[in-house]
Order: sequence, then structure tokens, then C-alpha cells
Amino acid sequence: MELGNTQMFKVEKEPETGVQVVLSTVYEALTEKGYNPISQIVGYIMSGDPTYITSHNNARSLIMRVERDELVEELLKSYIRDRGWIG
Repeated sequence: MELGNTQMFKVEKEPETGVQVVLSTVYEALTEKGYNPISQIVGYIMSGDPTYITSHNNARSLIMRVERDELVEELLKSYIRDRGWIG
């Protein structure tokens, strides 16, 4: 190691996961149809009833491809990352 040179540390942005893409698409579809996306997604996660999600832009089919526990996990990770609790 040479102490005369400054080392560069680069943090790459984490690539979007399939779950993130699904949540984003579903959120947009619900918003476009005039629904409260947070309430609708929570309703779906809590009940498992796909009718909480609009079929607009194939949102219902998309969200049903992801396990509900995976949705909760991704949302929790995002919440924790946004607060700087983990990198």
C-alpha cells in the first residue's frame, strides 16, 4: 500500500430487483386509476386478495408473481436503507 496516493472507494447503486420493478409498476398503475396505492398494496399484502390491485397495465398479474413475504421484505429493506441504518 502506498500512503502517498489517495484510494478511491466507489459504491455502486444497487440494481433494481424484480420486486422493486413490480412494486413500482403496481404503484404507478394504482395511481393512474385514482386509487391510494399505499392502502391498496397494504390491503393486498395483508389479505392476499388480488382484487386490491387494479388490472390496469397488468398490475394484478405482475404482483401475483411475487410472494407477499418478498414484497414485505423489499419494503422493509427500502425503509431501513432510506433511514441510513444499513448500507
